[in-house]
Amino acid sequence: MKHMIVPTEFKALGDAGTFEGYASMFGNVDLGGDVVERGAFKEFVKNDDGKVVVLWQHGSRDPIGVASVKQDDVGLRFSGELVLEDATARKAYAHMKAKSVRGMSIGYDVLEGGAKILESGIRKLTALKLWEISVVTFGMNVLAGVDTVKSMPQFETIRECEIWLRDELGFTHGAAKEFIARFKKALVRDEPPRDEASAEVKEVIDFLKSIAPTHS
Repeated sequence: MKHMIVPTEFKALGDAGTFEGYASMFGNVDLGGDVVERGAFKEFVKNDDGKVVVLWQHGSRDPIGVASVKQDDVGLRFSGELVLEDATARKAYAHMKAKSVRGMSIGYDVLEGGAKILESGIRKLTALKLWEISVVTFGMNVLAGVDTVKSMPQFETIRECEIWLRDELGFTHGAAKEFIARFKKALVRDEPPRDEASAEVKEVIDFLKSIAPTHS
């Protein structure tokens, strides 16, 4: 089983231990070099109630709840419920409220023919089997969590963007610089897209433009 980590905002964290967000985002390259295509989740491991297990930090011995999951045009949306009778779930709940834990991650397998390495080195994922989603400490995918995306501020300088990535999304100094470098390289591309990798970059840029706020 492989893992893919994304940050999210637990805006809908409720007193009963309910929470929601996106466990995976479609169409953007994370800092691990993977991009999940729309509709990539083909199989789901669910319980008798049709829900996916929620783990704490991918620990198979630490289930903390269950979640309903559904793919939309943005990503893999989930609505979860923590089992607050469990001590680990209460621990997760406390950290989620304090925002000391800010990420979601998925545990998945790549189905046959479901991955392709592009010339750029990016791995495009098109067919996945979802085993679980996890509450985790750190994240890699800046676009995860629709509430986080819609509140993305406007930046006047690259420095301002780096600070936002570190202070608001929990990126390390090096990870923030790497993220900026990737998209700066894409934005200064002179020639039109010539291959699938370039088309992938264009899709990421178009998505970023579509979520940019119209006012400060």
